[in-house]
Amino acid sequence: MGAVVATGANLDLLAGLRALHEAAAGGSPNVTVAVIDGPVDFAHEVFVGADLRTALGATAMSAAAGNKMAEHGTHVASILFGQPGTEVEGICPGVRGVIIPVYDSLTGSAPQLEVARAIELAIDEGVDIINFSGGQYSDTGVADQWLSGAVARCAEAGVLLIAAAGNDGCECLHVPAASGTALAVGAIDAAGAPMDFSNWGHGYACNGITAPGADILGALPGGGVTRLSGTSFATPMVSGVAALLLSLARAANFGVPPLSALDIRDILLQGSAKCARKGQQVCQRLLSGTIDVEGAVAAMSDAMVIGPAGVTPAGGCGCGGTGSVPATEPSDSLAVSPSMADAPEGQNMVYALGNLSYDFGTEARRDSFKQLMPPVEIDGNVVPPNPYDARQLVSYLGQNGSEARALIWTLNIELTPVYALEPTGAFGADIYGRLVELLAAEILAEGDEDHIQRVSIPGRLTGNTVRLFSGQVVPVIQLENPRGMYGWKHNMLVSQAAHAVSGRATASADLKTVQENLRGFLDRVYYDLRNLGVLSSDRAVNFAATNAFQAAMVFSEALGGGMQLETIETELSPFARADSDAWDVKMKFFDPENTRRARRVYRFTIDVSELMPVTLGEVRSWTTAI
Repeated sequence: MGAVVATGANLDLLAGLRALHEAAAGGSPNVTVAVIDGPVDFAHEVFVGADLRTALGATAMSAAAGNKMAEHGTHVASILFGQPGTEVEGICPGVRGVIIPVYDSLTGSAPQLEVARAIELAIDEGVDIINFSGGQYSDTGVADQWLSGAVARCAEAGVLLIAAAGNDGCECLHVPAASGTALAVGAIDAAGAPMDFSNWGHGYACNGITAPGADILGALPGGGVTRLSGTSFATPMVSGVAALLLSLARAANFGVPPLSALDIRDILLQGSAKCARKGQQVCQRLLSGTIDVEGAVAAMSDAMVIGPAGVTPAGGCGCGGTGSVPATEPSDSLAVSPSMADAPEGQNMVYALGNLSYDFGTEARRDSFKQLMPPVEIDGNVVPPNPYDARQLVSYLGQNGSEARALIWTLNIELTPVYALEPTGAFGADIYGRLVELLAAEILAEGDEDHIQRVSIPGRLTGNTVRLFSGQVVPVIQLENPRGMYGWKHNMLVSQAAHAVSGRATASADLKTVQENLRGFLDRVYYDLRNLGVLSSDRAVNFAATNAFQAAMVFSEALGGGMQLETIETELSPFARADSDAWDVKMKFFDPENTRRARRVYRFTIDVSELMPVTLGEVRSWTTAI
């Protein structure tokens, strides 16, 4: 296998890599690579002169010497961004780097939710390539809903996710590497043979590639260098080559549609060196082939002449999926966080939907509430207070408003806390009061007209985290203003909107049908839109949903006529104002009993350039045949 060369420097581990590195001038600053991993020691001499920073809104943690997670993150980052003339010469030192730490300092792993957050932060940063040298073993190759959704958004945004295949040494899969739109990376030794620890499996046969992963040189936090082995360190070898190829593609101008990062994925797979060894088992362990820099350059040259359509997609053979597994880990052992650097403004905004809850953080804080809260009478019996009873707590906070500050307020989606809420600034006291009001309405009986089913929360990611009583770590969003904090009174909306169209109803059964359609619509909107509210498109669609709840009568004609929600789509608005971030949100309705009937489309234009989104113009609607 002539693509692999056994020498010391990382740039000499692959035939043709140094030549590609020189042709691309070490990579273009117009290409951005995100590293989702442990913290990185930015002060290490190999990074002096590198365009590196931590993503705005990412967790800020120390990368001190001796931190195993920092050792992993710093090593991976140096393989990519190590500057020329230093002990670790990176593969693509000229590209921009964005570091997003994810691993918990106590457990050394990250819930899939945190990896999903990191992927979405990377997308919001406008990166081209994501390097994730980690993953979670999965029997099915299926990730949970958060991670699968983030991987799907990656593909929609044209971002290439390159992830480690894992070091279990078995025919088994890791997520997110097993996703059909990702590029999985296994490890080979200096002779080109698959390393004993490197995973393989059917899913990787169409979206996996192998690269050198033995004794890869990298930087150590606090100074010095070391050599480590694993799929974690094979992964940045592939990410670096991808960044160089993308740099060359963007520097060229052949008058054809430009190659995207996802095109580079297919080029790497198409140009890989296929297995020439005897024995099916050995070939399976080499995944779809071994990275071949010269083969990839040739494949890219062909694509740049005839256009991206000339690239043969490598997917489509059943890779990928999304399901439920607990937490991801660095592929070789480790990882978590650094300090914030300058970043573009506006990329740390959140507009999220969910349910309000609270947490005590520690037993001592819980017990302090128990001591301060008065006893309660239940069926004539006086019992000690229970701070976990939201009704008792709301009653206590109603008389002692300042105590709301001692709680950790959380926004949950289903039963999962996704953010801790921190009111701040001149409106801090008002926001705490609003949180108590919203919680009081949430705990009302479901049949109560004032019962709140969902809330919307606008805020900013701070880069800080809070550890909840359960041990889960969640990011903190700062709440600056009560504007945009809405509670959806589901029952009232259904009742008002249904009665507004009841003039066309001839019997009580018709009114009941209208109410059922409206209730189904509101539930469908919420469950279809479950997201973290970080990406501009997600903030736009969440705010459009808020408007839909506030003005459900807009849809009452379609819903009252028996139509149901078919799709919710977002796209950049062609009518954006200067310096705005405007998105069109389209909700399409169809008649399930008459598929030949024209669809009804409702369209919002939402500007999310500020913390509080704003609707531009009126809600527009029209009929369409498809």
